[in-house]
Amino acid sequence: MQNILFDFISKYISLTEEEKNAILSLDIFRSMKKGATLLKEGQKSNDSYFVLKGCIRTYYVLDGEEKTTAFYTEMEALTPYCVISKTPSQYFISCIEDTLLLVTNSDMEERVNSQFPKFDIMCRLFSAEVLAKNKIDFDEFKTSSPEQRYLNLLQKRPDLIQRVPQRQLASYLGIKPESLSRLRARIMEKDKK
Repeated sequence: MQNILFDFISKYISLTEEEKNAILSLDIFRSMKKGATLLKEGQKSNDSYFVLKGCIRTYYVLDGEEKTTAFYTEMEALTPYCVISKTPSQYFISCIEDTLLLVTNSDMEERVNSQFPKFDIMCRLFSAEVLAKNKIDFDEFKTSSPEQRYLNLLQKRPDLIQRVPQRQLASYLGIKPESLSRLRARIMEKDKK
């Protein structure tokens, strides 16, 4: 698991053995079971997550119905808004699969960044990438039909089709599960022609 992390970091910065050992000494690796809840609505948290293996999702519960807003898989990070705002969370975060995470908090990040300034540079670069990706994803979602959203998902994140329960996938696409079934059938029918 540490090699996965170090390979990811090497895309941004090179690490000395001292820096690698500093990371490993932090006790940041967490193994979570499928179905585990990382954050509940109304709960306060200081934790940020980086998925090494597995899948987590964010969702709201509105009028008793879960509304999935995002999925995070390998090499994706999530800092819940409540961490930044220091307010209770407005949504839930849970594991869709058995998941291996890095769990950090701002105090830990500040200590590491002050001891090893190049981590701060890496975090800034990574944050800028995540922000740009989220903006593109949001714009695509807002300007596309459910069918286009599904086709985009097939193109950009085909693994989610197999990994995520249909009802959660449908919620993420902004449609009902039965509409997703019809949409899939329609797309398969077009592909046959």
